[in-house]
Amino acid sequence: MPLILERLARACQCGYTAPMTRSATGPDDIRDMADEVSRLLAARFGGARRGERPPLHVMLRRRGGALPRRLRRQALALAQADQLSAQPKIARQLDLAGLSRAYQALTAHLQPLGELSRWQGRAIGFAASVAFGLLVLAAAVVWIMLRRGHL
Repeated sequence: MPLILERLARACQCGYTAPMTRSATGPDDIRDMADEVSRLLAARFGGARRGERPPLHVMLRRRGGALPRRLRRQALALAQADQLSAQPKIARQLDLAGLSRAYQALTAHLQPLGELSRWQGRAIGFAASVAFGLLVLAAAVVWIMLRRGHL
C-alpha cells in the first residue's frame, strides 16, 4: 500500500519544482524565494486562479491573514525585498541571510500539507458535490412522480 501512495505522490508532483535549500547569494535568488513562497501560499490557502502565478505581495494581500503574525512579518519583508531586488544598487544592500531565514521559516510552515493531500481534498469535494446533485435530482424525480400519481 505505501508503495502505491509513493507512486501516486510522485505522479501528482510532476510540475513541482524542488524548494530552494541553500541560502540566497544574490538578487535572483530573492526572486526565486518569493515565487516559491507565493506558489506555496496559493496551493495551501487558495487565492489564485488556475494557471495564475501572482507575485508574493499580491498573495499576501489576498491570503496573508492566514499566516501567523510572526511569519506574516517575514513574508512582508520577503515581498518588499522581491520588489526592491529589481533595482541593482538597492538589491546589493539587502540582508540576504535574514531573507534566507525568512524563506526557510515560511516554507517549513507552508510545506507540510502536501500535493497529494490537496488533490485528495479536491477530489472528495468534487465527489460530494456530484452526490448532492444526484440526491437533489432523485428527490425531484420522486416529487414529480408523486404529483402525477405514478407512485
